[in-house]
Amino acid sequence: MLSNGVIIAFTFGYLALLFAIAFFSEKSARKGRSYASNPYVYALSLAVYCTAWTYYGSVGRAATNGLEFLTIYLGPSLVAPLWWLVMRKIIRISKVQRISSIADFISSRYGKNITLGGVVTVFCLLGILPYTSIQIKAIASTFDILQYAEAAQPLVQVPFYQDTAFFLSLGLALFTVLFGARDAEATAQHEGMVMAVAFESVFKLVAFLVVGVFVTYFVFEGFTDIFLQAELRGLDHLFLLQGENNASEWFWMSALSMMAIFFLPRQFQLTVVENTDEKHLDKAMWLFPMYLLLINIFVLPIALGGLVHFQGSTVDADTFVLALPIAYGQDWLALLVYLGGFSAATSMIIVSTIALSNMVSNNLVIPVLLVNNTFKNKFQHELGSIVIWIRRASIFLIIMMAYVYYKQVSAHFSLVSIGLISFVAIAQFSPSILGGIFWKKGSKLGALTGIVAGFFIWFYTLVIPTIVTAGWLPSTLMSEGLFGIAALKPYNLLGMQDMSYVTHGLFFSLSLNLFLYVLISMLTDQTSKEHNQAIVFVDIFKYSTILDRSIIWKGKAYLPDLKALLNNFLGEQKTAEVMEAYTLQMGKTLETNGYADPELVNYSERILSGIIGAASARIMVESVVKEEEISMEEVLGILKETQELKTLNLQLKHKSKELKKASEKLRKMNETLRLNDVLKDEFISTVTHEMKTPITSIRAFSEILLDEDLPEVERKRFLDIIIQETSRMSRLIEQVLDLERFDSGRQELNLEKTDLRIVILQATESMLQVFKEKGLTFDMYLDFEGLELTIDEDRIKQVILNLLSNASKFAKSKVKFHGIIQSNEVIIQIKDDGRGVPEEEVPYIFEKFFQAKNQTSKKPVGSGLGLAISKKIIEYHGGKIGISREDGLTCFTFSLPLQEKINKRIPYPKDNE
Repeated sequence: MLSNGVIIAFTFGYLALLFAIAFFSEKSARKGRSYASNPYVYALSLAVYCTAWTYYGSVGRAATNGLEFLTIYLGPSLVAPLWWLVMRKIIRISKVQRISSIADFISSRYGKNITLGGVVTVFCLLGILPYTSIQIKAIASTFDILQYAEAAQPLVQVPFYQDTAFFLSLGLALFTVLFGARDAEATAQHEGMVMAVAFESVFKLVAFLVVGVFVTYFVFEGFTDIFLQAELRGLDHLFLLQGENNASEWFWMSALSMMAIFFLPRQFQLTVVENTDEKHLDKAMWLFPMYLLLINIFVLPIALGGLVHFQGSTVDADTFVLALPIAYGQDWLALLVYLGGFSAATSMIIVSTIALSNMVSNNLVIPVLLVNNTFKNKFQHELGSIVIWIRRASIFLIIMMAYVYYKQVSAHFSLVSIGLISFVAIAQFSPSILGGIFWKKGSKLGALTGIVAGFFIWFYTLVIPTIVTAGWLPSTLMSEGLFGIAALKPYNLLGMQDMSYVTHGLFFSLSLNLFLYVLISMLTDQTSKEHNQAIVFVDIFKYSTILDRSIIWKGKAYLPDLKALLNNFLGEQKTAEVMEAYTLQMGKTLETNGYADPELVNYSERILSGIIGAASARIMVESVVKEEEISMEEVLGILKETQELKTLNLQLKHKSKELKKASEKLRKMNETLRLNDVLKDEFISTVTHEMKTPITSIRAFSEILLDEDLPEVERKRFLDIIIQETSRMSRLIEQVLDLERFDSGRQELNLEKTDLRIVILQATESMLQVFKEKGLTFDMYLDFEGLELTIDEDRIKQVILNLLSNASKFAKSKVKFHGIIQSNEVIIQIKDDGRGVPEEEVPYIFEKFFQAKNQTSKKPVGSGLGLAISKKIIEYHGGKIGISREDGLTCFTFSLPLQEKINKRIPYPKDNE
């Protein structure tokens, strides 16, 4: 066995590692480099859900209840996709309202009520202290088992000054104080704590997977071997679902864990308070369920392996994870397992204690102190420091109370039994929270009555039995019921049978809670403050950007008084910063000695809410302002005006966007007109030049022909030149007339059924000599034959020749011609390896008068009408033409429909129509 010194050294060495991770993370964050603001770190931190209960207790529950242990993880996995609807709303509300805890959330929703916040805090303490105590129990018992292999229970009779668990608790309290209570602002992110928890999530997962692999593949010969040996020993019922009651248990336990993942104080702290970006939920929604899957893969194999190996012995199933490596002499593996369990327990203790200390200070201690005018006047300039010290004292007190509970009560119960009791306690907040964010009618009295009634049933059905077991109450209470009434037996209320004690307690407590919440909310009226908060919570996505205008406040507030109030908690520098942030956000200038407007009063109250909680902030603001009662009609009227203003702003934004789009469209049209004007000028210049050249040649050669002594041979040659120049002029004039007829819709097509393959071959044949002279390779591929289309043969040839001619001008070494049938059309592609068309010229390449600027000659060749006419011809045939760049080649593509009926004369809109 490992020596006591080695175990202690590794234990406190692990704590020192946590201190180092937290310290350097916070140091890095102060320099502007935050590691915690990462979706993966955020998702890992949520695995604080997996405590010592998961690490040790799940194996223990699997050893007794079989597959039912999965319900605690199935619920969170199933509900994870709903986080974007529910959790995102809770996060948005909490960030906007500067809420720092479950108690704060419920208190804020129901009119910032002090009593409700205090009740929730007390019940959270009652529910979570036992849960925290079992973490201490897990640490203590595994520490003793690691020292003494025969130990099956922690040595609870050891004096506290000799108890390792006591000193570990003090160490955890010190860590929590250093990295969880350094700032008065409860809503501030705890960078170091989050990174430490994320590290622990990885560490405990690795440790559990390692011991799982060891048991499954080294102690046994794989999953099959374990299940086979378990079946031979009559343990097959542990991996089978049996009976209707089993299905009922699965339903209720899954529902319980769904509520726990939302509302456990530690989950609220990490999921909501420590959240830096709502989008991190995207990753968490699938990473967290994956984590739960991984950490549960080996639970049942370890449980069955422990039952097989320790058959007939008194080894506690909760300790199988640690006992199996010890039994096989794997001391260092046992130490790794112990540290993994230690990390699972410490992360829960740290985060839960931070959350509970915020609740205790903001909803129990500070409200009591602030109603004392003597205290306020005496310590008004030290309130910020007092808040911090209250939290630090609360942390030590909570952890010490958990330690005492462990010594007195938890030692008598399994990890899972205490954990499930805590889950049922926290489930009592579900109606008031879920109802509060989705139902505007939910009232303070309904929430308070439901929670109190639910906790009374919870205490009677689940906590009283533990006190009876500990020997502090008579056992007749369990066997005969309260006052001897059988219908009041804690485990069989109203004679209810066939339910486990946890399911039984959950059913009765939550049913009564929900019933009273709905009934009393329906029968009672809300105050104006309640109604205002209800609307803001339910419709948070409407009001989150205009919250200070949406929260109704009526009265008089003096600006210096508000500043002095903020100074008492924030200090002068921080107060100046928040005031500057307000002026920038609202676009207002604050008068030095004037009155504060309602928006500033609400803003100041929100700032204080992040420090001392919503209820306490309400007390402090009321102490320096003169508030008037506002009627429900005024609340509804102001909220209606606020919503109308928001709607008007949205309409103005919409109109502004439309105007911007129209302006951009007009700018593009102007740019197009300007470009067309330039192109027309260039076209006129080109046409006049092209016309002038043949006219000059005709005139010159005509004058030469007047010479009667000119030889006949020369006369004939000059006449041929005159004819060629005349033809050139005719072609140019014909192109201009063609375009005009296309534009005006007067162009007629000579449509006939024609073999398209023959048309293509005839057109390309006339270009072969040109390609040969220019040294260009020509490749042709046609995947059709005997395809007859109703087309104008000459016009289609004109398009093909134009595109091939252009390709020959720009190609460097090759031209390709491809023809394929695709869907209901023929696709023709002509490609060349030239320089291509610049990106900015592509939109204009088929415009009239346009000529590419990257031709090899200094002056563009041609009139700039060829592609424009080709486009019109193809469109008249019901097809399309375009240009693209494919595999380094410029590709002109046009299509012709296979079954399109084309009229000989088709009206075609002009460009300006």
